[in-house]
Amino acid sequence: MSDAKTNQLKTEALDVNETVYTKKAPDTLGAYLGAWWGRVKAGDLGSLPILLGLIAIAIIFGTTSDGIFFRPRNFVNLLLQMSGITAIAIGTVFVLLIAEIDLSVGFVGAVGGVLMTLLLREEVTNYPWWLAILVALAVTTAIGLLHGLIVTKARVPSFVVTLAGLLAWSGVVLIMTTQYSKAGTIVIQDDIVLGITNQFLPKMWGWILFAIVVGIYALTQLAKQRTSVQQNLVTKPMSVVALQIGLLTVIAGGVVAYANADRGVPVAGVLILVLLLFWSFVASRTKFGRYVYAVGGNPEAARRAGINVDRIRIYVFMISSFMAGVGGIILASRLRSVDTNTGGGNLVLNVVAAAVIGGTSLFGGSGKVSSALLGALVIASVENGMGLQTNMPSGVKFVVNGLVLLAAVLVDSFSRRRRAASGLA
Repeated sequence: MSDAKTNQLKTEALDVNETVYTKKAPDTLGAYLGAWWGRVKAGDLGSLPILLGLIAIAIIFGTTSDGIFFRPRNFVNLLLQMSGITAIAIGTVFVLLIAEIDLSVGFVGAVGGVLMTLLLREEVTNYPWWLAILVALAVTTAIGLLHGLIVTKARVPSFVVTLAGLLAWSGVVLIMTTQYSKAGTIVIQDDIVLGITNQFLPKMWGWILFAIVVGIYALTQLAKQRTSVQQNLVTKPMSVVALQIGLLTVIAGGVVAYANADRGVPVAGVLILVLLLFWSFVASRTKFGRYVYAVGGNPEAARRAGINVDRIRIYVFMISSFMAGVGGIILASRLRSVDTNTGGGNLVLNVVAAAVIGGTSLFGGSGKVSSALLGALVIASVENGMGLQTNMPSGVKFVVNGLVLLAAVLVDSFSRRRRAASGLA
């Protein structure tokens, strides 16, 4: 290529870059909201469906439960109800991001909870609580490794592998529980394990946690804003950043105040917050996280870019089973026991629904780890609200849960089509 042609291409590239970086970004709150509304109309709905859903749920159950739904005690119960679902849903988000599915997480988590309970018993091993938890999580992570190897090396669809896992691990749970208890129920007697969901922060520590969370969020947003300015990237107006920090302050402060009006902030809630921050960092700030999104968006392109797609898939299934183990331990602690039905019922439905309702696409490559928390809040609110209805048959509850999941999938499909038509996807 001639020097003249090369210089011409460089000039055109500079012109394009100049256009991109000097294009005026929304510099006021009104302009930013206008741009946001434009994205919503184009199909980029973000968390809007969740917020509207939560408002509808609060209105419906708040008016049909004689105000019990809004009481502080019920609010703390809601936080405890969603803790186990959120933990398992975090791992499910990673699986959905690579356009796979894991139907075994309910009983994999049950294996972790039952194994931990057995290891704590004197007649079995009498392990200390921390060793019993570590062994249980190591076993569930190994289960994820097994699932991932079968999916990647034997090329068996994840739906089939994890459906087989659902059946197999439910049998393992049944064997373990009936072998050590004729009634099939094993009570947890370790106070520290029970304290995971039955201990609460002192009120002062709840406010200290509030200050730490808001402070970290504010510093992170300001640092991100400063970095964007230094690199000449498009930035949010400072009024928007201030509004976001203010909204988090109000929401977090309301949560702490409401929880302190009853028993306080649950320890399980703090654990979920730590896990959420850690996995959000992994997904959004690490090379592994970028690889996960790349594999979910276009696995062939990711492979051609040098990414070991099979390895990423194996790691993701390990993360899913690890978090299933964490969720199983939390659920066992909350119920104070494990039995033959641990991990059964509609747990898998709730977990998958939580991930999808939160905004994680079933088609892969789109979603955030935080969606697990938002989706679990919706699912737990529906479960909690229906539990307060004294005359609601169990069959109706399953129908409602199914309709909620279907609505989430329809919203996801609709938003994808709108984004594609608008050129955003």
